Amino acid sequence: MKRHEAREKALQTLFQLEGTELTIDEAVEHVMAGERDNFYDLLVQGTHSNKSAIDEKLKGHLENWSLERLPKIERTILRMAVFELSFMEDAPSRVIMNEAIELSKTFGDEKSSRFVNGVLSKFTDEQEN
Repeated sequence: MKRHEAREKALQTLFQLEGTELTIDEAVEHVMAGERDNFYDLLVQGTHSNKSAIDEKLKGHLENWSLERLPKIERTILRMAVFELSFMEDAPSRVIMNEAIELSKTFGDEKSSRFVNGVLSKFTDEQEN
């Protein structure tokens, strides 16, 4: 599975987990239907298990927004991107940002990509300094 597809499926899985009673295994099975991919597994497990640390990192970069007020799709995309930017070192930050922007164009509304770009730009600028 290509990384873009793995990110799409990870987004769908993490989106399902928020606000439902599904277990992580049930959500994975629902999206993947028995298929396995290491990168996908790492994104889902890592983002899910580090959610509170990721949320703390995100809170400082949301101007005039609280994490709880964000649309669920944007919150999920941001969490996944911040997980990759903070805990993984196998892709350049610009690639991760571009992927997050593309996901927000596909799954969000017309303003999602600009919002995601702005938050992640602030986050990566701070990380690099």
